[in-house]
Amino acid sequence: MDGWTRALRLMPEAYRTKLGRHDGSAVEEIRLRCNRQPMLLTSGKELAFSERLCREEDLQLVLEKASGASLHAVADMLKEGYLSVDGVRIGVCGALLPKEQGGGFRRVSSLCMRIPRECRGIAREILPALRENTGGGTLLLSPPGGGKTTLLRECIRCLSDGGVRISVADERCELAGSALGVGFDLGCHTDLLQGCGKAQGSILLLRSMNPQLIAMDEISSPKDLEAVRQIAGCGVGILATAHAADAEGMLLRPLYRELLSSGVFSLAVCIRGQGSERRYCLQRLRS
Repeated sequence: MDGWTRALRLMPEAYRTKLGRHDGSAVEEIRLRCNRQPMLLTSGKELAFSERLCREEDLQLVLEKASGASLHAVADMLKEGYLSVDGVRIGVCGALLPKEQGGGFRRVSSLCMRIPRECRGIAREILPALRENTGGGTLLLSPPGGGKTTLLRECIRCLSDGGVRISVADERCELAGSALGVGFDLGCHTDLLQGCGKAQGSILLLRSMNPQLIAMDEISSPKDLEAVRQIAGCGVGILATAHAADAEGMLLRPLYRELLSSGVFSLAVCIRGQGSERRYCLQRLRS
């Protein structure tokens, strides 16, 4: 089942019928906003796909389906502002409860549903550099929504099928596209760990699976940085993503400045453009 079909299964019937008539191959996101027309994001532009305005109950229905009718079971994930199911990541926005009342959302006002997909062949031109740097550190860089996870998924598959033993810390079940690890193809030499944080998961993989390379999505916290240092100190390669347009952009954030100064990463792949016009530029990193 592809990412478009997975996303459609979560939609209210009134919208699922409309969306079923669309070619979903170029759709990057479905965006639902209360009391507004529903939108599709394609090549960086939002286009309405129905005149029927979204209702709050439509948004709640999507979350109910995504959580398996158990929002309580995914409460911790929702407190982080998202919900992930079968590789479909749903960003959530609305009115938050105070921390003393448990946090979470009191009301939901909009959803951003990202469409996951396999894009075979997109890593072809950068693969020689990735293979050469297997024992080192490689970062995939772009602003949010720039295609980092899609490229990371394909890089993992290609390197793994090429004989590299890879362990994947898939915190949000987005890389594999399934909580059972049977969604997207991550290659024949890949071991997958899901359901725990990147920092904890990557160290567990380091200790238990004898990897040549550990892959993770979105380095975003000091704990992630410390885990990266431990992995590199053990002689294991790292393939990860980060939010930045390029290495110069990373210098604007204290965490990423520290990440660069650690010397763990020697190569960056900067993602330029949008949709089918994306291109991948190599940038050597200096500590």
